Amino acid sequence: MPEEDLIELKFRLYDGSDIGPFQYSPTSTIAILKERIVADWPKDKKVAPKVANDVKLICAGKILENSRTVGQCKTPFGELPNGVITMHAVVQPSLAKAKSEKKIIENPNQSICSCSIL
Repeated sequence: MPEEDLIELKFRLYDGSDIGPFQYSPTSTIAILKERIVADWPKDKKVAPKVANDVKLICAGKILENSRTVGQCKTPFGELPNGVITMHAVVQPSLAKAKSEKKIIENPNQSICSCSIL
């Protein structure tokens, strides 16, 4: 594949550090990008994804779906010559794990406060 067809991406983490840049084909899916992020995630970070579904990728203010391709997500400002597109990588643990942790934290003996406005 000719090099000019590749799209250069880097991934910004929660603390401002980056993973990449890497070059991807426009036909690569977001799921492939997430797997690469999990594999290359720095080991010294306190928060780290365990699986690809723990990562949410955000580009131009939109959360990217796993089934979309890099070419579909490319924004007009990514057309700059030699430009690197930055995507934000956010770690969000799976919903099942978050629910189980919430149940552990809840205390059944906790008092409930309520207010009524008349």
